[in-house]
Amino acid sequence: MDISDWRDKIDGLDEQIVRLLSQRAAAAVEIGKLKAKINVPIYEPMREQTVFDHVRSVNPGPLTDAQVQDIYERVMDVMRALQRQQP
Repeated sequence: MDISDWRDKIDGLDEQIVRLLSQRAAAAVEIGKLKAKINVPIYEPMREQTVFDHVRSVNPGPLTDAQVQDIYERVMDVMRALQRQQP
């Protein structure tokens, strides 16, 4: 494969990632609504640690576990912000 083939592959992977992030965001919105109903805080550090532990445990590489966690820290930040925006 040449560089344009690899870039095409990356474009397709990015499309899949965006679809999955959108699905994750929709689930986070629903969780945020439930949290609001039962008066539970949006930020739950123990749950976030569980997510980080889980994604590190399923990481096949080549990203390091620390890199995967860095990515998920940002994902979780965005999901919390999305939950806070909901009525």
